[in-house]
Amino acid sequence: MNITLRNFEPEDFDTLYEIDQACYEPEVAYSKRELRAYLRFSGSDCLVAEAEKQIAGFCISARREESGYIVTIDVLPQFRREHVGTKLLDEIERRLGANGVREVALETATDNDSAVAFWTKHGYRNRGIKKDYYPGGRDAFAMSKTLPL
Repeated sequence: MNITLRNFEPEDFDTLYEIDQACYEPEVAYSKRELRAYLRFSGSDCLVAEAEKQIAGFCISARREESGYIVTIDVLPQFRREHVGTKLLDEIERRLGANGVREVALETATDNDSAVAFWTKHGYRNRGIKKDYYPGGRDAFAMSKTLPL
């Protein structure tokens, strides 16, 4: 499968919102207002993956000085296991590193085994648990990774 990466364009917004809604339960998925806020955040970056002439997924990151944060990485179910998430993450980490970021953090649900496996496979380590991080009392692992110099 041919996957191409590109920068977010404003006309992508509705599609990204629909993808986020498809990837997460309603109480966890971002509202349009939240998604817009993350895209407009100072130091944010949004990378879009296209496959088969459609948007297959996206990743939003944020940075401040030497700290980076993965806001979300969303890949439509039919494109999972096709390395879309890996390509998005590799490029977002490259961009963060190029902007002086040395440490990248994120949260992921403790009961989402596939997400925990994905992050662990890509070098993220569990730094603790954030109790009641998600709606409904779900806990999250606080994970981070040190980027190479």
